[in-house]
Amino acid sequence: MITYEELFIGGTWTAPSSAELLDIRSPHDNAVIGRAAQALPADVDRAVAAARRAFDEGPWPRTSPADRIAVVRKLAALREKRADEIAALISAENGSALWFTKAGQSSLTRQADAYLKAAEEFGWEETLEPSDPAAPFRSVVRREAIGVVAAIIPWNSPFSSASAKIIPALLAGNTVVLKVSPENSLSMNLLAELLAEAGLPDGVISVLPADRETSEYLVKHREVDKVAFTGSTRAGRRIASLAGEQLKRVSLELGGKSAMLVLPDADLGAAIQGVKFGSLLNNGESCIAQTRVLAPRARYDEVVAGLKDLVESLGVGDPADDRTFIGPMIRRDQQQRVLDYIRLGIEEGARLVTGGPEVPPGLESGNYVTPTLFADVDNTMRIAREEIFGPVLVVIAYDDEDDAVRLANDSEYGLSGGVWSADPAHALAVARRVRTGTVTVNGAPIGFDGPFGGFKASGLGREYGAVGLGTYTEYKTITVPAR
Repeated sequence: MITYEELFIGGTWTAPSSAELLDIRSPHDNAVIGRAAQALPADVDRAVAAARRAFDEGPWPRTSPADRIAVVRKLAALREKRADEIAALISAENGSALWFTKAGQSSLTRQADAYLKAAEEFGWEETLEPSDPAAPFRSVVRREAIGVVAAIIPWNSPFSSASAKIIPALLAGNTVVLKVSPENSLSMNLLAELLAEAGLPDGVISVLPADRETSEYLVKHREVDKVAFTGSTRAGRRIASLAGEQLKRVSLELGGKSAMLVLPDADLGAAIQGVKFGSLLNNGESCIAQTRVLAPRARYDEVVAGLKDLVESLGVGDPADDRTFIGPMIRRDQQQRVLDYIRLGIEEGARLVTGGPEVPPGLESGNYVTPTLFADVDNTMRIAREEIFGPVLVVIAYDDEDDAVRLANDSEYGLSGGVWSADPAHALAVARRVRTGTVTVNGAPIGFDGPFGGFKASGLGREYGAVGLGTYTEYKTITVPAR
């Protein structure tokens, strides 16, 4: 049993305003695996005040980029040393397969390395010569920290979401209040332990597990200068509205209902494996999951049969078991949400190919869902338009390439997507036509050097690499006399 009775506020473990601890339950069997303090508005006030002082009066924003890089590099190294412990905690909290959370540790290293490389090459200060050679001035353009950043992350990939925000925010010289989901209290308090070791000045960062109401209090706090959020589109709209009232800077990485376009010449065996890792990874609880499979009518039955075999082959059960691919949903209400969507798909007239709303036998004590495949799906059905966030796939037929692109773009979302073809150059040409922030060709993994984010209702702004780092800075132009 892991217990955290204190909150990490401004770099110090501090007694919370409420002594009541939250039970952290295993999604596998709902047994209590830990207890942790939860932040209330009074704790947010203390964290924001510490961050405000650290930004306005402390050394961190005035530290050189090289020195900030050194601290973040140390943080990354500390995380690598405890990688196995982190993976086990995330799996226990989230129900993610342990092999997946272990594999994700190398992704965290690549993510950090990309930000560190970007910071080393970043144009923190540049001199611009005037377009008119006779002008008596030149411009010094600086990229400076924004101020106090409220970073708010979801539960499905906590370390990845946290790193995507706190690393660039810290590299740019900001101070941070990281608000994490109650379900991730154990792994995120472990992150707080790493932050305590990294050598950050007092007040620079806090880690607060808290509920939705406390999150909104943080968003509305007058001393917060920027909100960086990952989560649902509905919550993102609310945050954008609240931030707009105070003209806070805001970046939003929101939901998705991404399409995988299987072109007529695609290697179906490879494409089916691509569905396994592009659509069903992390129990399907992923914003980038490509859960709409678009198949050509001439090969539709072949695609459906291949997907049926795939879905039925997936091991479902204890996330600590090496044979498990699909673990439990994180909470009972999330399990119920997914089951309700499966029932809705049946009511809408989609053909249930495999799976269904019954919980897998022997797993009733956990939050399990049977992986489910629907065929004969119309793109107007709710199961084709709404983010389910679970192991549910829909297969939609298309007539020709233009129709496939039209269907892919016929969504309020635009976060991710994929194209499969025997001709990579042609797949790239099709990918250019899809209105979404990230498109993978033939299963190529998403990298961390290029920008990541969404079109339309999938968000505002970008993360990763130099572009992601830049979203935590403000431009300042200083005009000086010409030499």
